[in-house]
Amino acid sequence: MSATLVIMAAGLASRYGGAKQIEKVGPGGEILMEYTIHDAQRAGFDRFVIILQPQMLEDFRAVCGERLEGKAHVDYAFQSFDALPDWFAVPEGRTKPYGTVPAVLSGKDVITGKFAVVNADDYYGAEAFRVMSEQLEKLHSAQDAAMVAYRLKNTVSPFGTVTRGVCMVDNGLLTGVRETYKIKVMPDGSIRDTSESEDGPILAPDTFVSMNLWGYHQDILPVMERYFADFLAALPADEMKAECLLPTMMGDLTNSGKINISVLNTNDRWFGLTYKEDKPGAVAALTALHENGTYPPTLWRG
Repeated sequence: MSATLVIMAAGLASRYGGAKQIEKVGPGGEILMEYTIHDAQRAGFDRFVIILQPQMLEDFRAVCGERLEGKAHVDYAFQSFDALPDWFAVPEGRTKPYGTVPAVLSGKDVITGKFAVVNADDYYGAEAFRVMSEQLEKLHSAQDAAMVAYRLKNTVSPFGTVTRGVCMVDNGLLTGVRETYKIKVMPDGSIRDTSESEDGPILAPDTFVSMNLWGYHQDILPVMERYFADFLAALPADEMKAECLLPTMMGDLTNSGKINISVLNTNDRWFGLTYKEDKPGAVAALTALHENGTYPPTLWRG
C-alpha cells in the first residue's frame, strides 16, 4: 500500500522562541523530523509532504534537505494567508497561521492516497507509525479515520504549560476530544488544567491525549475544506488568534456522527520541543536510542 505522511512544520513556535522544527537534536545534527521520516519509511510510508511557511524553505534545506535527497520522496507545500479562500479577509496585524486543519489543506494538491498527519517537532516512535500504517489499510472512506493516543503523563513538560487534545474513548473508538490549554505539572506531581486558574481540575495521568498523529482516507480532504470554510465564516472580523485545529475538528465530526475514529495504542514514549529547556532531554533520549541500537550511528546510511 502506498501511504503519504504529512508533516506540519509551519507553526511559529512562540513558546520555544525559535524555529524548533529545524533544531538539531540528533548526534549527527539530525532534526526530529528526520527521525519521523526514518521511522515512517520503515513502517511502509513512501511519500512525505512537508508543510512549511514559504520563508522557512531555504533554512530547512540547509539543515537537512540535502540529507533527505535520494533517501525519501519529499514534496513541499506552504501554509500562508495567500492560500486562504478569496472571500476571506485576514484582519490587519494578524501573523498567526489559522491552525492545523488549513496546514493539512495546504498540501492537498500533493497528498496522494491514504495519509497520516504529524507534527514536525514531536518524536512519536517507530511503533506508532507501524500501527498507523496497518490501520490505514482498513480505511475505506471519509467516514473512517484513526489516531494514535498517548498517555498525558508522557506528554507534559516540566518547564511550562502545554496544550493537548484530551480524548474520550469507548470500546476503541474516539467519542470526543476537548482541546485543553495550559496543562501544567504542579509541584506535587499532579497535572492540572490551569486554563481558568492555577487550582483548575486535576487530570488523570493515564488520560489519552492526541499528539496530532491522525490517519485518514483521502476522501476526508473535501470534508476538511468545508469544515474550515465554516470556521472562517463564523469568525469575527477582528479575530487575531483563533485557530482551526485537527483535534477540535475530529471531535466535532465525531459528535455529529460523520466519522468513526479508531484509537490506536503504542508503547513508545513521546517527547518533543515545546520550550528551549526541553532540548537537553530530547538530545539525551535520542543519544540513548542510537547507543542501544534502535537507530544506527548514522541515521541515513550512504
